[in-house]
Amino acid sequence: MKIFTGVVTSAKMPKTVTVKVERLFPHPKYGKRIKVTKKFLCHDEVGVKEGDVVTIQETRPLSARKRFKVVKKEV
Repeated sequence: MKIFTGVVTSAKMPKTVTVKVERLFPHPKYGKRIKVTKKFLCHDEVGVKEGDVVTIQETRPLSARKRFKVVKKEV
């Protein structure tokens, strides 16, 4: 089960938020750290707004693109 921490970038849809997750990893050959950003559509029962830092967790498919749910809002 995948768990990520990210920032809410859009909360305009009902019970759905867009969360941007950034991760850093070293390049396999050169070792330089690379930043990769990915956006996930998440089911929101917590009631978060744009700019909040949240933890998301993988769940069963809730719609065509929603595969994650908001677990908690970080302080």
